[in-house]
Amino acid sequence: MFKFFTDRRWFIWAYLGSVVILTSIWVQVQIDVKINEWFGEFYDMIQKALGTPNAITIQEYMSQLVSFAQLAAISICLGLAISFLTSHFLFRWRTSMVEWYHSVYDKARTIEGASQRVQEDTIKFSRIMEGLGTSLIESVLILVEYFPLLMGLSVGIPILWFGEWQYGLVSGALIWAVGGTILMIVLAWLLRLVGIEYDLQKKEAAYRKILVIAEDDGGIRPKTLEELFDGVRKIHFKSYLYYLYFNIGRLAYLQANVLAAYIFLAPAIVAGVMTLGVMQQIVRAFGRVEGSLQYLFRAWPTLVELASVYKRLREFENQININIEKDNIEIIGK
Repeated sequence: MFKFFTDRRWFIWAYLGSVVILTSIWVQVQIDVKINEWFGEFYDMIQKALGTPNAITIQEYMSQLVSFAQLAAISICLGLAISFLTSHFLFRWRTSMVEWYHSVYDKARTIEGASQRVQEDTIKFSRIMEGLGTSLIESVLILVEYFPLLMGLSVGIPILWFGEWQYGLVSGALIWAVGGTILMIVLAWLLRLVGIEYDLQKKEAAYRKILVIAEDDGGIRPKTLEELFDGVRKIHFKSYLYYLYFNIGRLAYLQANVLAAYIFLAPAIVAGVMTLGVMQQIVRAFGRVEGSLQYLFRAWPTLVELASVYKRLREFENQININIEKDNIEIIGK
């Protein structure tokens, strides 16, 4: 799976491509920080305008909107460029995997579900990595940028349970996000979601294989097909039920997220010790930090699928290597 990073043919895309994508994501995060600053200035201006009639001019108001449009345009262009480059990067990664599978396919074709591994699982792997890879990097960079920003905004502002401690908001975001992530990990472990996803794909592969065989072999009994499909049906129904339990906890937590920042800011809002602009900056920064810390939580269903795909591809490659070793031993024996 990782020959993409060791094969010299892919050196430019594997390493130079990684640097370009990482740099683009970093610039995009810097633009997001600028947008957060804009929110503070804009809502302070709104508060001023609503408190005192004609305190601002229409030119000042429109100038702020134009500033946001410029920042948003840059962010959109960067987002499109990152998406385009990432898609090409990961398709070349998939190509490096598929080329190796093709070169050893005479050793792989006897393995159950070989065609599915080469075609379906490689494309699943690349598509999942396309979303998860960039979001993980972005989450880390957001934490690097927004942690000190949130601490700076917290100075002199009373936070529920933490008082005026400088690290109160950061600690609140950390406790809330980590607590939710641990909750989801425990739920997924108790419900065996990775194992269920793996079993589901194995049963689907066995059913698909017997259908392919049945196209050329009229001796396959309908009962055999029904038995295999019955196994597919049972594992799907089991996954629906278990994911229902998982999503009850997941969706309840995500809904509670909307109020988290306002709960921690309750003493400051009631005391009126901050402007509307500062509150908007804090709420947005809190949300960005919290969202980054919740990366595992938000991406958990996709991570479960990725773990299942990785497990199947790893077993497939291990079996190929075993078959190659057997053939080499036979050749030496002759």
